Amino acid sequence: MSVRRHALVATLATLAAAGLLTACGTSDAAEEVKPKGQKGTGINIGPDQNRIRGEKDAAIAAKVPEAIRKRGTLRLGGSADASPPLGFYATDDKTRIGSEIDIATLIADTLGLKPEFDEVSWENLFVGLDSSKFDAVLSNVTVTEERKEKYDFATYRLDNIAFEAKKGSGWKVKAPADVAGKSIAVSSGTNQEKILVDWSEQNVKAGRKPVEIKYFQKDTDYYLALQSGRIDAYLGPSPSANYHVASAGQSEIVGTLSGGGDGIQGKIAATTKKDSGLVEAYAAAIDHIVQDGSYAEVLKRWGLSNEAVEKSEINPPGLPKTEN
Repeated sequence: MSVRRHALVATLATLAAAGLLTACGTSDAAEEVKPKGQKGTGINIGPDQNRIRGEKDAAIAAKVPEAIRKRGTLRLGGSADASPPLGFYATDDKTRIGSEIDIATLIADTLGLKPEFDEVSWENLFVGLDSSKFDAVLSNVTVTEERKEKYDFATYRLDNIAFEAKKGSGWKVKAPADVAGKSIAVSSGTNQEKILVDWSEQNVKAGRKPVEIKYFQKDTDYYLALQSGRIDAYLGPSPSANYHVASAGQSEIVGTLSGGGDGIQGKIAATTKKDSGLVEAYAAAIDHIVQDGSYAEVLKRWGLSNEAVEKSEINPPGLPKTEN
């Protein structure tokens, strides 16, 4: 069993042992995950995805540069990291599945092109764009002002983070005061940590209790601590939190906010080399799948409906440059 396969099976086993989900399949690998006791189908994590597909729109396809139309393929870069529900390996340890793959496939279908996926390290996604190895990257890339200097963007999802609490908590988080005195876990070195530390400092300045910030090594440790009551919430990327809520059924989202903090709504976008001639085609394709309903089906399938956009924006305001 490979490292990737072992990690997936180990995670499923840990959650199942904690009573968070059930896994079923025809072999030793789970083909589906869902909350314990839930009737009907859950989230399919097997290689046979029955992926939602689209059809070519001739007018939109005509926006693609001629050289790519003649080639007939759309070369797409994605991060090799396992990050459910965005992009990860199915139970066969070789088939790449997830919401990013589904949306990229719909875009390629609309453009009348065959999608060709290549998974590389995060930094090599941008190297691939710079060298024209990739026509696009759909891999949870946030629009930033710094990145806009080199790349063009067509948005397709909101970039949010979420507070995940035990189901039935009766707690809602909208502002710093709502987390005063609470014990909240977060991953070290992330934007979520930065925002949480800032909120805690705001509470102290206002005479309220600080946040008790906790750190764990693995996602499963966060979830077990949540169910045992050792923490009040976990603050993490909204896609991961939503996926966990949908697959385990023991927790709930009690608050969401922009991954950019209070100043700007973060946005995730199809990313292409600046002036490649592709960004208008991507935006039009995204608008098309939003309108025909296939986009909503994909987001619902992966528990990401609350990150939907109504239309694609080309190069909108991005997260500001960080001060040195």
